[in-house]
Amino acid sequence: MAEGATRAGGAQTRFGRALVTGGEGFLGRHLCATLAAAGTQVVCVDNLSTSAPRFADLPRGVQFVEHDITAPLPQPWADTDFDVIFHLASPASPPDYLRLPLATLRAGAQGTTTVLDLADRCRSRVVLASTSEVYGDPLEHPQRESYWGNVNPIGPRSVYDEAKRYAEALAFAYHRDHGTDIGVARIFNTYGPGMRPDDGRAVPTFCRQALGGLPLTVAGDGTQTRSLCYVDDTVAGLIAMAGSRVSGPVNIGNPVELPVREIAEIIRDLAGADVPIEHHPAVTDDPQRRCPDISEARDHLGWAPTVSHLDGLSATVDWFREVLRAADVPTAQAT
Repeated sequence: MAEGATRAGGAQTRFGRALVTGGEGFLGRHLCATLAAAGTQVVCVDNLSTSAPRFADLPRGVQFVEHDITAPLPQPWADTDFDVIFHLASPASPPDYLRLPLATLRAGAQGTTTVLDLADRCRSRVVLASTSEVYGDPLEHPQRESYWGNVNPIGPRSVYDEAKRYAEALAFAYHRDHGTDIGVARIFNTYGPGMRPDDGRAVPTFCRQALGGLPLTVAGDGTQTRSLCYVDDTVAGLIAMAGSRVSGPVNIGNPVELPVREIAEIIRDLAGADVPIEHHPAVTDDPQRRCPDISEARDHLGWAPTVSHLDGLSATVDWFREVLRAADVPTAQAT
């Protein structure tokens, strides 16, 4: 094993080589960088369907392979042994999975099968990046892992919701039938530097609009809530899951619940923008409340978020300001 180490639930865990599918996405790049900084040799696999390649700034210790994980890995990676596999590959933002509905379903089905088959060969642990979307528009608050959810199986969001629900079912079937070592992490709203300005989710959209001097567009009346988890905290949760022997599912998120309109107001203030907030028609099947119960993560992973939403949003706004300035996109002046 390499010297790269993480600490999970009080126990030292070392990863020599890790595979990260979807490693060129927002969360994937942060995860790859964190693993590589700890000395892990990382193979990052991505088909670049929702991200642009950034080979020039790949962290040292990360090797990129352009590949669609719905097919078996090419050589020599098909015969490479990995200590841990993080399966993140999937369109994750609504504009992306609505644009790529079949690819999203395939990532949850064939992609997860590819990963689990590889894990069986390597005898490695798999951390499946599931989502709070498996709870749908929840009727239980906060959401515990025992809650079965309230999902519209044929609605426009179902391609993502059901892909992740199926991926969870598949992972547990492998676990029961093959003894596959799995850890299912249900990730709640994650944000931070590195998100695409056109990602379509609330935080990057509000940042881009506020810094560009545009009205902030809120779907519905803005009372629907989200629980924002800074990306560094989410990455720490995934690595804690990898270093444990917990099968899960386990919620990885921040239990501080915020109305979407309040998130818009905070970002507007941090950007120093004098712009209005506009309300647009509500989105179909948009969850009205989203808040994790993280008792399982605290008790069994020794994990809880540490970055406040004000600190995280401030860092995110500052990052977007620099990115938009570098791209020569006009930004609003502070008032």
